[in-house]
Amino acid sequence: MNTNTLDQLRKLKFYGMFHAFKSSLETGKTNDYTADELLAHLVDAEWDYRQNRRIERQIYYAKFRYKASVEDVHYHADRSIDRNQIMRLADCTFIDRNENLLITGSTGIGKSYVASAIGYQACMLGYHVLYASTPKLFAKLKMAKADGSYIKELAKIERQQLLILDDFGIQPFDAQSRAALMEIIEDRHGKTSLIITSQLPISKWFEVIGEKTIADAILDRIVHDAHRIELKGESMRRKRNAEPENSL
Repeated sequence: MNTNTLDQLRKLKFYGMFHAFKSSLETGKTNDYTADELLAHLVDAEWDYRQNRRIERQIYYAKFRYKASVEDVHYHADRSIDRNQIMRLADCTFIDRNENLLITGSTGIGKSYVASAIGYQACMLGYHVLYASTPKLFAKLKMAKADGSYIKELAKIERQQLLILDDFGIQPFDAQSRAALMEIIEDRHGKTSLIITSQLPISKWFEVIGEKTIADAILDRIVHDAHRIELKGESMRRKRNAEPENSL
């Protein structure tokens, strides 16, 4: 009977129940449960399995640059990172409020890691997230214009509750990329959230976007009431490379 039950659980794709029941049989723990307790145990196992699978899918489709965690962010005093601010952002209620987060600082300082860590946390909490290198995203959108998939790509971006634009402002926006950025920001404004990382201070973004009217409209929607993190200090990448191999 147990073999038949296991086979049916597997065919029904109740893999959490399957593994929990199989483990209970192998360890002889089924005798320790009442019928109600065993059912609750199997349902809990299936729930956990499906939740973990959903989180794995969310993280896979987000396409993060780094596997990151808010617990692993380095809160050195010289980096100007407020642990309390990061923890408040990590509860992701800023996404519920459709607010943005702007992270600036010099190259190698850890902007992408912090953005990815908050993005990972959002995935864990069930939000739809997309991470993108800004230059690569807009190059992809140009190709989409050419092959007719532009509207589909914009719709995919719009569906994300959190969009992370990394390396914003590395190169100036041309007319086509500027128009696409305006469409993305307009579609998302007041409905979803953005995290933007940039080597440039926010005061320089106007110049990078170009064309005064469009730049004004974009920055008004991005910057207004946004949370800000300005990282300082020595490049973390350079610091790690300079450390002795056996240093802690």
